[in-house]
Amino acid sequence: MRRFGYMAALLSWFLLAVAALVSEAAGRQRRRLSLTEDDVSCWGTVSLRSRLPPSTGPEPGDLAAGFKVPTLDGEFSYEPGAFGGPVVLHAFTNKSGFLECLWSSDSSLSSLVNGLPDSTQVLFMSFDDSAVSDALWMKEQVQRAATLSKKEVLSRLHFCPVPVFSLGNWIPGVFYSWGCTEPKCGLSQAVFTSSGWKMPIIIKRLDARYDWLKAHWGPASYPLIDAGDGCELSPSVKGAVVWVSEGNCSFFTKVHSMAKSNASGVLVYALPGNPLQDMNCVGDECDTELGIPAAMVHQEPLVAQELRFGKLINVSFQKTPSPNYFFIINQHGALAEMGLFLYPTFKFINWQVQWFEFNADLQTQLRNPAHVVSVFDKVQMQGERGAVATVDLPLGLLDFDTLELDASLSCPGRRDLSCAHWDHTVQLFVCCDYLSPYCNMELGRWITAFRRGIGRWLTDVSPLIPLLDSHNCTFTMKTVPWAMPWMVSLKLRFSFGNLTDDFVEKIRPFKVASLYHGGRFDKNYNKRFQPIKFSIPVSTKKVELYAVITGHGSDEHRCGEFCVTSHHFVVNAAYNNTHIFGSAGSALGCALRVKEGAVPNEYGTWLYGRGGWCPGLQVNPWRIDITKQLNISGSDFNTIIYFGLFDDRHPDPAQQPGYIIMSSFLIFYK
Repeated sequence: MRRFGYMAALLSWFLLAVAALVSEAAGRQRRRLSLTEDDVSCWGTVSLRSRLPPSTGPEPGDLAAGFKVPTLDGEFSYEPGAFGGPVVLHAFTNKSGFLECLWSSDSSLSSLVNGLPDSTQVLFMSFDDSAVSDALWMKEQVQRAATLSKKEVLSRLHFCPVPVFSLGNWIPGVFYSWGCTEPKCGLSQAVFTSSGWKMPIIIKRLDARYDWLKAHWGPASYPLIDAGDGCELSPSVKGAVVWVSEGNCSFFTKVHSMAKSNASGVLVYALPGNPLQDMNCVGDECDTELGIPAAMVHQEPLVAQELRFGKLINVSFQKTPSPNYFFIINQHGALAEMGLFLYPTFKFINWQVQWFEFNADLQTQLRNPAHVVSVFDKVQMQGERGAVATVDLPLGLLDFDTLELDASLSCPGRRDLSCAHWDHTVQLFVCCDYLSPYCNMELGRWITAFRRGIGRWLTDVSPLIPLLDSHNCTFTMKTVPWAMPWMVSLKLRFSFGNLTDDFVEKIRPFKVASLYHGGRFDKNYNKRFQPIKFSIPVSTKKVELYAVITGHGSDEHRCGEFCVTSHHFVVNAAYNNTHIFGSAGSALGCALRVKEGAVPNEYGTWLYGRGGWCPGLQVNPWRIDITKQLNISGSDFNTIIYFGLFDDRHPDPAQQPGYIIMSSFLIFYK
């Protein structure tokens, strides 16, 4: 909310008083952070640590208290529930190369202007003494991007000219106590030393895109050699980190040339007036693996001068912990973390807000009438046993025709820091009668998120109601035994649905026939599967093919996680029912599924499409009505056969074959 009056007049006066400082901000390149011997006498007075508030403060999940802060247009006032949507809080610092690129990149700014959900307000602040000019610069950057867009967004973006350390409310405590200490965040810096210097020169750096150059800077100190623009081979740079200018060729060409010259790494310095850029490969360049790290920095005059004079300079690389740059107040007024931004783009804000919108829709669905049976309530899942519970199911179970799994995975603590690493498969098995052929069949499947514990999903598994063939059933939810613990919650939601158009006749599943399971996706994969003959039970009105299939592992083709595979169920040698994982390996295949519940901003490569799954998402069953493909007469047999292909041919990896996890069934309705 914007308010005008005395505060606006006072702020206008203040801005006029610093006009000389502000005028420099318009259109300027963001300043470099460097430390030289001339700075050492005052370094302590500008230390961020000297302004740190106490480390205690609100935690994720706590309700945010109301607050007011001045903005360039008046005042931003927050009261719980006032906006009806999320409020993102972001604090800039010129000490971060990552944030400089975030705010300088046209594509990043365009994603903020064009992709920010309409329900969202964003409050922009600065950690630095230059908060006034920072706020004006950020607003100008957004206005420039908005002129190219037809979407109105500026009324929902608010720019505070008061430094975070002077806000006088609870906000600084969250930024500082939720600090950024992970290797993939914090302040990335290059440290230059020379025998004639009393102090090192420390400047911010922006490492090349995480999924292009996978090599990391080591702890060693390297000699630094000037290699011009780095576009040609240079035998003299062997073992050194090279200092090259931007321009004249692509980032790929520079790094490729220096890698072939046996350099240890590449520092590309921006030309005067240019911001740091997100160094990345383009197109076919990305298929060439390069074994050295690279980063972009600003040109440091003293370093450039000393190199021209042939003086020996060494460079090392460090990460300095920093405050967090982002947090969010969700539509219910609760504080939440924003996760990790893998590269500098405002898309990560949009994805987080999209997830909150998904979650709001989910809460609406959960208010629909249902008979709810609680199986797990924040029970620890770990080890060979996993989480196990035996529960009583409702009487008249067969009267229900809809079964949904309301599942969530949270972490032992309230912060992402406590969450389990990696993306592992979670499976739910059920056994209601140890003598039944249905005992320990799979009822549901999910994939854990990379160190984020906000996932909650609602999965319709109605066709599998016949697996619940007793009123007392044991449920086992488990992942790989070596995974860190997750806290699992699970509720079964029984309800009525699936009515025919006349709302009179109901059909329900009454029999489940197990078909095929997966295995190693190698040259023998399809040899394991034989045709299955089956007849149709009397009174059957519908037959459905139901399968849950996911690909994992990585051979030389990145199968089965990141390759496109197809899964075929051929009925009566005539009907090929095919399930294709067409988004596997795509750059944003899973990011595009945030609106379906995929957990955003995970601490790993969550963005890429996978073989039938995404990190932090349920695995949706694949269902096909095959009734018309069958001989429905109970006296005749039908046949079905399964096979899986990669690139329209049988898999034949040369090394480390991946594997397919599959549960497939025929479901009979009457």
